[in-house]
Amino acid sequence: MTEQPLPHGTTSGTPTSSAAGTRLDPWLGAYADRTHGMRSSEIRALFAVASRPEVVSLAGGMPFLDGLPLEVLSDVASRVVAQRGLQALQYGSGQGDETLREQILDVMALEGITAHPDDIVVTTGSQQALDLVTRVFINPGDVVVAEAPSYVGALGVFRAYQADVVHVEIDAHGLVPEALETTLAGLAAAGRRVKFLYTVPNFHNPAGVSLSLERRPRILEIAQRYGVLVLEDNPYGLLGFDREPWPALRSYDEDGVIYLGSFSKTFAPGYRVGWAVAPHAVREKLVLASESAILCPSNASQIAISTYLSTCDWRGQIKAYREMYRERRDAMIAALGEHLPDATWNVPDGGFYTWVRLPDGLDARDMLPRAITARVAYVSGTAFYYDGSGGDHMRLSFCYPTPERIREGVRRLAGVVDGERELVELFGTAPSAPGDAVQAPSPDVF
Repeated sequence: MTEQPLPHGTTSGTPTSSAAGTRLDPWLGAYADRTHGMRSSEIRALFAVASRPEVVSLAGGMPFLDGLPLEVLSDVASRVVAQRGLQALQYGSGQGDETLREQILDVMALEGITAHPDDIVVTTGSQQALDLVTRVFINPGDVVVAEAPSYVGALGVFRAYQADVVHVEIDAHGLVPEALETTLAGLAAAGRRVKFLYTVPNFHNPAGVSLSLERRPRILEIAQRYGVLVLEDNPYGLLGFDREPWPALRSYDEDGVIYLGSFSKTFAPGYRVGWAVAPHAVREKLVLASESAILCPSNASQIAISTYLSTCDWRGQIKAYREMYRERRDAMIAALGEHLPDATWNVPDGGFYTWVRLPDGLDARDMLPRAITARVAYVSGTAFYYDGSGGDHMRLSFCYPTPERIREGVRRLAGVVDGERELVELFGTAPSAPGDAVQAPSPDVF
């Protein structure tokens, strides 16, 4: 009889101890250590149910693309294929299309950033830029300082590269300088190496707040004093409802800040085009890391966006988005005031989200299966903390549903909250949800 090859991790047909009893995954013992930090996103795990038409989803941060001039974009796509098809369908530069990089300068100028096209690295969405920066800087056990709460997609990247995330308090005016200084001083005294500070300074995901103008230079001064690089993630900065964009952190400090931008929120996420602006030496490493991962970003997507920027009123489109999302924000805040008066929340002046604190004794993650049963979805606050805390909060997204759907979703949510509160009053804690309800996974994009 011909001897069959053995699965990895076995000898003489006997699994190793790390692979024993793993019939569902015979390769378990072969994975790199860093894979053990990978967890599913609570938001992504909700998509299967939140996308059902009968469920009002206040969970995902999807732009409302019905507001795009699709007939114009159809002409743009036809023009790209007809005039630049051979280039669009070919490999391109690992750093990104030079014409698009020049146009990105015009976009960033709205936030006071001056740069050179060579400073820019085009990426597959700003999520890839997050991954590249983390890959370039983080060794297992290095510290990343991040706001509390913080963007779930960033926490997933940091966890995958085995970083140790230390959270710093934010309030209604963004990252608290005194808390940042105390944290950095304590880490330095403990001999811990902080590789960078991760911040979403404008219309924060999930908290909806913005770092005040007064605090911006203070945050940068503290970071500079402790030798900490700042990673500025800014997908929402142009989506303010009642004011012009504030100066980016990068506009204050070119050497100490890596800036991440994206067309996903101001245009369309399906193109998957973002970018990073970094100091020269860092930029070179980001290009090398990107080339090793994807060879080059999509030429077709880059040329489509470049054509859109050069032939369409992109500033007018952003203005239309701002007005549309402001209307949805207003519907969300009014509905919360009507249906959930015992909760507390912020009133964001831009972006996609509001951050809601539940009445005392309620846990957003425990309540989620009942919410899905009631045909409304949200994201538990536990998704936005590295240690899974934050159960007393939920993130509600107002960007995608219509105002009418928002009001109905909050009405349904209020019924769930009232029912949960009754259970807590009766039993001290809410009993387990019905077995057929959707269960939230472990915390870990939008």
